[in-house]
Amino acid sequence: MAKITQIAGRNALGTFAPDFAHFNDDILFGENWNNEDIDLKTRSIITVVALMAQGITDSSLKFHLQNAKDHGVTQKEIAAIITHVAFYAGWPKGGQSLILQKRFGMRTKQRNNLAETARHERVAQNTDVYAVKARNYKGLRRGSPVLCRNNWHIHHAKSGGGQILVCVAGRGYYQEEGKDAVEMKPGDCINIPAEVKHWHGAAPDEWFSHLAIEVPGENGSNEWLEPVSDEEYGKLQ
Repeated sequence: MAKITQIAGRNALGTFAPDFAHFNDDILFGENWNNEDIDLKTRSIITVVALMAQGITDSSLKFHLQNAKDHGVTQKEIAAIITHVAFYAGWPKGGQSLILQKRFGMRTKQRNNLAETARHERVAQNTDVYAVKARNYKGLRRGSPVLCRNNWHIHHAKSGGGQILVCVAGRGYYQEEGKDAVEMKPGDCINIPAEVKHWHGAAPDEWFSHLAIEVPGENGSNEWLEPVSDEEYGKLQ
C-alpha cells in the first residue's frame, strides 16, 4: 500500500497552530490513513460518508471524492453509496453530495473500451441526478421533483408515546386526519400525540429533511396505513 503523506496542515497553519497542523498531517493522515487494518478504498468510502452525513459539501468533500477516485472507487459505486446513505443521513445532504460529485467529474477508472467511456460521460453530463433517482417513485416523470411522503400512520401507546417532528432543511408538510396540512420550514417543531392518524413528507416541489423523535410511552407500536393519495398530495403548494 502506498504511503499517505499530507502537508496541508503545516502549509495552512504551521506557524499559527502548529499542534493542529501536527495532528492533521502526522496523526490523521500520517498514522490513521496508513493503518493497514482498513484498505484505502474502504477508508475513502467511510470518509466520504462521514462528511456527507454532517452536511459538509465544501472543499473537504471535494478532496475526499478525488481521494476515493484515486483509490479505486468508481463513479457508479460512489453514486450508489451516496444514494444509500441519503436515506439515513438526509435526502438534501445526498442531493448536495451528488451534485458536487457530478460537477467534480467523478468517473470510473476502469473502462472496457472507448465506446463505453463515451456512453458513461454522456450520461454524467446530460442527466439530472435527482431525476434519475426520482424514476423509482410512482407517477414521476424525468425532470420532476421528488414527491416524497410517507403513508398515513398512527403511533400507538397505552400512555405517553407519540412523536416530535423537527424540520431541519427544505420545506415539508404535516397533516392530521380531518385537519388541514401544516407547512413545515427549518426550525418548525410539531408534537404528535399518540393515537393520532397523520402523515408527513416533503412539499411537492422541494426537498425536506427532518428529525423524528420518538416520545417514550407504555406498550408503544406503530401502525402503517393507506398511502396519501396523489390527488390529496397534489393540492399542496
